[in-house]
Amino acid sequence: MLLGAGPDAEDVVQEAFVKGHRNLSRYRGESSFRSWLLAIVANETRNLHRSRSRRDGLVLRAAATNPEPGVAEDTAVGAVLADERRATLVRALRRLPDKDREVIVCRFFLDLSEEETMTTLGWPRGTVKSRTYRALAKLRGLLDREEIRHG
Repeated sequence: MLLGAGPDAEDVVQEAFVKGHRNLSRYRGESSFRSWLLAIVANETRNLHRSRSRRDGLVLRAAATNPEPGVAEDTAVGAVLADERRATLVRALRRLPDKDREVIVCRFFLDLSEEETMTTLGWPRGTVKSRTYRALAKLRGLLDREEIRHG
């Protein structure tokens, strides 16, 4: 699960769908159904984090399904390079504060619009914009330090 449920992702999604079905009458149509449902998934994930006080990898599945473009022609070398880049990205993302990680996952891994991110995270537009900007700057800094450290 991209928002951090890790091995419990299927349970979180299932619980979110059950809650969504039970509360279908509460859907007001002010946002897309997708955003409404993703907000429930995000809340369930937060509940999991609070109840277990742990931080599991947010983007392992996203990174596994989004290999970097332009990898070398040789598939073996390309696979090694993609794995290294993926591992570097995951390490950097894990080092970000939760809220920074959440906004990056919503905007760039789930490809949500600004409006959908606002609904999903329950933040005002200005918060989404500023946190996205600051989170990307932090992530770039972490990735630059990783690159320097690992050559």
